Amino acid sequence: MTDKDVEKKVYGAEEIQQILGIGRSKVYLFLDEVYKKKEPFRVLKIGKCYRIPKGSFDRWLEGEAEE
Repeated sequence: MTDKDVEKKVYGAEEIQQILGIGRSKVYLFLDEVYKKKEPFRVLKIGKCYRIPKGSFDRWLEGEAEE
């Protein structure tokens, strides 16, 4: 199985930064806030790394309510 065979299920902070068009420091402040509040989408923190499940973030971005 290669990397191309595995569909990516999470975004990294850099990808969120690009999607939202915000600066590096702002994206980290935003993700830390979302991680602590546990809304409006899921954020996983592994050490100092943030991982954002695509489904949760994409639903928020499209304006759909988080379940």
